Amino acid sequence: MKIRGIYEFYREGFRRMTLGRTLWFVILVKLAVIFVVLRLFLFAPYLQGTDEQKSRSVTAELINRH
Repeated sequence: MKIRGIYEFYREGFRRMTLGRTLWFVILVKLAVIFVVLRLFLFAPYLQGTDEQKSRSVTAELINRH
């Protein structure tokens, strides 16, 4: 019973929002842009080529680290 009341409270609150919907939209767009930028710059595909080339690259990286 109590969980349903909490759910109804938030559902009505989100339903009656006017400015809040715009703000939530802006927040979601910003998060999407941030994740795209992170994906492009931080998780770039460094390992390219055949499986053998990838294997050599990883092995060389592991051996050369101090």
